[in-house]
Amino acid sequence: MDPIRRHLHHASRRQFFSRTGMALGSAALASLLAEDSGAPVPHFPAKVKRVIFLFMSGGPSQIETFDYKPKLEELRTAELPASIRMGQRLTGMTASQASFPLAPSIFPFARRGQCGMWVSDLLPHTAAIADRICVIKSMHTEQINHDPAVTFFQTGHQIAGRPSIGSWLAYGLGSENKELPAFIVLISQGSASSGDQPLADRLWGSGFLPTRYQGVKFRAAADPVLYLSNPEGLSAAGRRRFLDDLAQLNEEHYADFGDPEISTRVAQYEMAYRMQTSVPELTDLSKESEATLALYGPEVRKPGSFAANCLLARRMAERGVRFIQLFHRGWDQHVNLPANHPKQCHDVDQPGAALVADLAARGLLEDTLVVWGGEFGRTAYCQGKLTASDYGRDHHPRCFSVWMAGGGVRAGLTHGETDEFSYNITENPVDVHDLHATILHLLGLDHTRLTFKFQGRHFRLTDVSGRVVRGVLS
Repeated sequence: MDPIRRHLHHASRRQFFSRTGMALGSAALASLLAEDSGAPVPHFPAKVKRVIFLFMSGGPSQIETFDYKPKLEELRTAELPASIRMGQRLTGMTASQASFPLAPSIFPFARRGQCGMWVSDLLPHTAAIADRICVIKSMHTEQINHDPAVTFFQTGHQIAGRPSIGSWLAYGLGSENKELPAFIVLISQGSASSGDQPLADRLWGSGFLPTRYQGVKFRAAADPVLYLSNPEGLSAAGRRRFLDDLAQLNEEHYADFGDPEISTRVAQYEMAYRMQTSVPELTDLSKESEATLALYGPEVRKPGSFAANCLLARRMAERGVRFIQLFHRGWDQHVNLPANHPKQCHDVDQPGAALVADLAARGLLEDTLVVWGGEFGRTAYCQGKLTASDYGRDHHPRCFSVWMAGGGVRAGLTHGETDEFSYNITENPVDVHDLHATILHLLGLDHTRLTFKFQGRHFRLTDVSGRVVRGVLS
């Protein structure tokens, strides 16, 4: 066959499949627009419908918050025993130190609530809800530096490119509200003057999942989402006509090539159109009562603050957003920890506790899971010079604390234990994959069955490990 006839032959075949497949393409797109879930149904009855993850970027010190270690006061300035360190690798910040003097917390602790949970004076509002939360003191990770540790906590893998946990949930369960994304991200800046680790957009990315499952970042600016407003001179009716015409072109393109990213593009255009109405209503706090605003603290009136983001998180939970991720930066205190950690705790203490109390008062806590924690903890030994009033702490992946509250979680429980140096775990270790498996379990998902085939194998959030932490479940 000569080249011209060959070209005409392929063109006619392409046209044939395009035309006969048009109805199928349109139906597929309509189905994708109507249904936002990548998996059919939960694997078993769920305890909760949604997750609010309060991520403390930079690594809060467990020794200053939830892991009370009075023995350290007796050992102040003493060297960390080699038998405790056991050859643990160090970061570049302390690897060259000749000495590793122990630094006890200068902040008092007390037993809180009827459960008697130890909580630092730095977190008085969290202490007041001790009987509502479950603290896991035995979290651990393998990553010792920020970027791989945060990436691991968000995606289950230390190397970038995997889907984030919010994307997995959007894929597996979809959204309860078709007017808003299933996965929304909010970022706030801490009050501490140091330790501002970068947060890359890939941390809420969809990786190899279709891009419709990636997180949508809301800003504190006038337009919470970029490009949400119509361009000047374009009316709402004009925008609707434009999207209808664009959808028709994309349907033809989809019928011709069958690329799922084309349907993703249509779905995202439609979601953006619906968000033009839903987002302004969502982010308008003017109808919140004075009592509610006071509950979250004075910073709630400041757009982009952690307090404002916590209140927005409650409003998103009310509207059926599946996964709400709040990042609060500034916890990386290698030096000046006694000056900077109180600022960070002040930022998040009242709003975080208010969020739990507000959800409970509205009957939402019973089907919402709230998680609080960072990517790793801090060392018991001092980084730099230790003085009577000042010290710093390096990264510590071997043990750190997180807390959870909500449906299916044992309230007032402290799970796991560490040694007297808060250096090694002595009871009930929980790794990041275990925490992810537990979160999925509470949502009715078997972490071993929520998979996506990519490059010839089935991937999952928990990779090849992870177990549900039954001890924290009610």
